Amino acid sequence: MASKGPAIFSILTLKFPVKRGIFLAKKIRSRPPEKIKTKNMKDKLSTALLEAQVFKSGRNYLEGEGFVEIFPPRIVRASGACENVNTLFEVSSNKDFTWFGHPEKHQAYLAQTGQLYLEAFVPYLSKVYCVGPSFRAEPGSDNRHLTEFQMMEIEFAGNFDQLLERIEGFVYHIAHDLVKLPAQKQKELGLTEATITRLAKVKSVFPKVTYTEAVKKLGLNWGDDINSKKEAELIAMYDNHPLFITRYPDPMWDHGREIEVEKFFNMLPDKETPGLVLSADLILPIAGEAVGSAARVDDPETLVYRLTNSKMYKRLLGMGGSIADFAWYINKSKEKMVPHAGCGFGMSRILRWISGTDDIKKAVTFASNQHQII
Repeated sequence: MASKGPAIFSILTLKFPVKRGIFLAKKIRSRPPEKIKTKNMKDKLSTALLEAQVFKSGRNYLEGEGFVEIFPPRIVRASGACENVNTLFEVSSNKDFTWFGHPEKHQAYLAQTGQLYLEAFVPYLSKVYCVGPSFRAEPGSDNRHLTEFQMMEIEFAGNFDQLLERIEGFVYHIAHDLVKLPAQKQKELGLTEATITRLAKVKSVFPKVTYTEAVKKLGLNWGDDINSKKEAELIAMYDNHPLFITRYPDPMWDHGREIEVEKFFNMLPDKETPGLVLSADLILPIAGEAVGSAARVDDPETLVYRLTNSKMYKRLLGMGGSIADFAWYINKSKEKMVPHAGCGFGMSRILRWISGTDDIKKAVTFASNQHQII
């Protein structure tokens, strides 16, 4: 069910069916408590150590490529949102949701991305990245989504093809760093021989299929969203290797009908194929879409046009937001901009792919969703 506005969460008491509670209680009582605790903590330690290793590898790769780490804010205006602003968590102080701002008060949110903050530094530092949490009001509890997860994001002066190479390098580097670890260390990280064998097969160049080719292969209509089930079907056609889906429909283009695909407003239109944008999603076996990426618009006029004509902006207006939410970014773009590109690595999904677990909640040390926070 689609959310109608930013999420405002109260303290909830979760009640489970009595029969289920009794069944679980009996099942737990039948096993020695110390064994339950020992196994859970052992799993948590392996997960924590694996997370640490993966983030270390990711940082080492980016630092080795000359990227500079930036520290964006995590309480932001709507400029810290992804395309679906309805999944924003709204921030308040003593239930005052317009606590921020002077003299004019305005809303504030927990950040979903550091993208625009990184982009502001690209003309001066060329290659930048950040690491931090992304907060999204994803309803319910499933095996693919979390309300808080870690992202590693990059922006750099360059083009679309170079962007795909950066993503390949990042993922390949992490996978093969794990493969090179001593067997005892791999065991401490909870990695089995089968997992190491699977990671060792990751190639340095990934298969690439355009969105148009993908929907044909999957028997979908052009303009349809490619859901997780269809992603799995597609990746199976490529020997279950990490796979790029590239050149998605441009949501600003008149396609003659409504399309399901929705992308961020500042993705660069493909000059060679009008109606498409230079964007790519990286699909991983087991985990699904793990990286969203694109070349960025670098013309301020085009930027403002695409923002104010986007679905994202229309939703924002309905939430009480305005162009003022992006004023700082627009002003920065007018000062100096260069051709650039970037992406966000969903680290929890990368971890799920590495570990091979059937549930994203098992892939991270602390899993949060609508049903469970600590």
